[in-house]
Parts: sequence; C-alpha cells; structure tokens
Amino acid sequence: MSAHHKELLSGYLRKRHSVTKLVVHLVFTTKYRRNLFDGYMIQQLREAFGSACEKLECDLLEMDGESDHVHLLIAYPPKLAISVMVNNLKSVSSRRIRILNTHIPRQSKSAALWSRSYFACSAGGATI
Repeated sequence: MSAHHKELLSGYLRKRHSVTKLVVHLVFTTKYRRNLFDGYMIQQLREAFGSACEKLECDLLEMDGESDHVHLLIAYPPKLAISVMVNNLKSVSSRRIRILNTHIPRQSKSAALWSRSYFACSAGGATI
C-alpha cells in the first residue's frame, strides 16, 4: 500500500503544507437512462473505477449501481478538479465495459455509454 493510500485511510490527506479531507458523492446515468447494467457489469465498473481512481491518486470509498446509474463515493486530493475526475472515470469505465461486453454498442442508439451530465455533492461532515 502506497504512502498516499495510508494517508487517505487515516481520514485526512496530509501534505507538506496542508491537511485535507475532500470526499465527493458522484452519480452517473447511462445515455437515455437505458437499463444496461446487470450485477456482473456493476462489478466490472467497480474494478474500472478503482483502477482509474488509483491513477488519479483518489480513493474509491464506496460504489454501487442499478441498471441505469451508478453512485460513487470518492476521496480526492485538492489538486484534482471534479470535472477532470468525472471525465476520466467515465472514459475509463466506458472503454472497459465496451471491451468486456461486446453487446453494449448494439443495444444503445448512441455510441456514448454515459449521459454527458453528472451529479456531484460534497460528502464531508465539517464542524466548527
């Protein structure tokens, strides 16, 4: 386990000049809210999101989904914009799902797996 992940697991990301705890709740929906995912594909998505998070120096805390959407809870560093994270997560997961499930492009009217929109909400519980 990298030092980065140990810092995140302690609850706070400790850097030289800052201590942060940034957690975001993301929701991605399929294009046209198509019912595409089954339990097996949700697991494939979990692995794809986990792999993408490692490359982005994030920590996938939780992930679950239904046939037409997924929820992710991610701890991320302050240098990473949420929009960049979302773009990367959607790209990596879409590519992985299409490689592992060749029937997906035929089911969908559009070439896109994900809707362009997303929901993002801070999930931190700060007290003063």
